[in-house]
Amino acid sequence: MDRTPLPPPIILSARSPLPVLLSVPHSGRDYPGWLLAQARGTVRTLEPLEDPLVDRLVWRAQSLGIGSVIAQAPRAAIDCNRSPQELDPGTVSVPPDGDPGPRARGGLGLVPGRTPRDGELWRRKVSRQELERRMDEAYRPYHDAVATALGALRNEHGAALLLDCHSMPSRAEGLPSVVLGDRHRKSCARWLADLAHLTVEQAGYQPAFNDPYAGGWIVESHGRPERNVHALQIELDRALYLDRTARRPGAGFDRAAKMLETLARTLGEALGRSSLPASIAAE
Repeated sequence: MDRTPLPPPIILSARSPLPVLLSVPHSGRDYPGWLLAQARGTVRTLEPLEDPLVDRLVWRAQSLGIGSVIAQAPRAAIDCNRSPQELDPGTVSVPPDGDPGPRARGGLGLVPGRTPRDGELWRRKVSRQELERRMDEAYRPYHDAVATALGALRNEHGAALLLDCHSMPSRAEGLPSVVLGDRHRKSCARWLADLAHLTVEQAGYQPAFNDPYAGGWIVESHGRPERNVHALQIELDRALYLDRTARRPGAGFDRAAKMLETLARTLGEALGRSSLPASIAAE
């Protein structure tokens, strides 16, 4: 069987004075033929794993010159927001080193294996060799790019902020439409996360912290607030920006894009000011 490599992430270099990096790990739509051949169903059974069009939703924030790391490989092949230890033994032939965690046990591990709508996704387990190939092609390049970009921002500005952008299934009316995840105050300074909450609220959305999404492996592994490297996960209700098909932009698309732009600018400017030497900041 033809085994074309998974596409690496798109890496856009920073052209902005803001110490911010955008991460979009779940919007990849490049499904290689060999992956589809291994699926029990069609591509329609794999697409629900995506965060549809979030890679396009960040365009206004990118227009500020903010750097970005954007996955092209689909989440169905490898999930960049999972730890290498989150291995579902029903999906991969590699035994987990200890408890793989609730997400993997529920079928949403490093390689997703099940969804509530479609059940089992694959005809056979993923081998150790195949898992390593997928990690070498898409997973490790993603995390290497994030780490390199954050390191460069911190070296230049004295601080860095990662905004890890996601979307969530539409929620019942009255529930928060934007969920900010900071690993329960572990991946981002409290003042910066609180400013994010205020900024989202002032944009007219109802935000919440860490419930039901506290942040995944990306913010957990890259957020180091003690070193002035902060990471915040953002989950947007898909009804905010998609139409009824949940595959195309809806009436609220540009408003949500403006909110992300405002969030990136506001947090970036505040973090930049906070990292200035006292003698300069006082001027």
